[in-house]
Amino acid sequence: MKVFPTTTTGLPLSLGGAPLGNLFAAMDDDAADAVLQAAWASGCRTFDTAPHYGNGLSEHRFGRALRSPAANRDDWALSSKVGRLLLPNAEAPADQNSYVGVLPFEQVWDYSAAGMRRSVQDSLQRLGLARLDAVFVHDCDRDTHGSRYPAVLAQVVQEALPELELMKREGLVRHVGLGVNDVQVCLDVLAQADLDCLLLAGRYTLIDHTALHELLPLCQTRGVRVAIGGVYNSGILATGVRAGQALRFNYAEAPKIWVDRTAAVEALCERFAVPLRAAALQFAAAHPAVETVLIGAQTASQWDDALAMLAHPIDARFWQALVDEKRVPASAPLPAPVPASQKP
Repeated sequence: MKVFPTTTTGLPLSLGGAPLGNLFAAMDDDAADAVLQAAWASGCRTFDTAPHYGNGLSEHRFGRALRSPAANRDDWALSSKVGRLLLPNAEAPADQNSYVGVLPFEQVWDYSAAGMRRSVQDSLQRLGLARLDAVFVHDCDRDTHGSRYPAVLAQVVQEALPELELMKREGLVRHVGLGVNDVQVCLDVLAQADLDCLLLAGRYTLIDHTALHELLPLCQTRGVRVAIGGVYNSGILATGVRAGQALRFNYAEAPKIWVDRTAAVEALCERFAVPLRAAALQFAAAHPAVETVLIGAQTASQWDDALAMLAHPIDARFWQALVDEKRVPASAPLPAPVPASQKP
């Protein structure tokens, strides 16, 4: 059973919900609806959101769009995340955690069993739904929690995951995993527990191959299905480095090492007349452990572009050049030619 359904056209592309929570820039409800409607109309059937995204704003928007009487609930999948509870606070700033114009709540970390249950129930209320198809324990890594990481890891393994498994048996959720930007926490959890799936952001891309050598092969062996988010590494692989735009990597200003890596890949793309975005999407989707790639579109045109880029024909010589010039490891699975039936 697939965790992340493909589009009805067979493309492994899913809609990520961070922009619909006003990440970096505000969008109104009509603009958010336009993105969701474009994704649905194109055949997208897997969607991801989180309480973190705009303090519940993204969840509200996804729920309103997906509660269509015409949409059979068994025909699409929606995931959200746990680990942060939202507490009402009329004095909370409107801009928090790189999100702008957020709802009036403050976030509190909670990986306890009780926190898991409250978080799932709160998300279902915001969404107006009776179940989640996947739940990801969110941002439980060392970079996020620092010296508290050992305690967080223990609580995730001993409390959070068992409670989520209980909720699976109760029918509130269908699949359980982690939603993180870090490889090591995935390895640490998998050494002690079973997971159905992972949402890994930014660690398997054209320029960041951190997950390739250990985590993705382990997921294949264990049957853990992977969704890759952050395939553009927060923007640098969407714009390239020559467009004169602000360069972001991992939600912050891009360090020189990542600018240089992108520039080298971008030069190869230009040599072979390959759009950088097409290369980024197709590379991440090519690994056999990867079931879907998530795109956080801010506009309907960005979503349409991602579909076109995922289906864009790319000469096999381009992929081999990436390996020959050591821009991607030789062990990385390379995309197969795009079938004619999937081309625009």
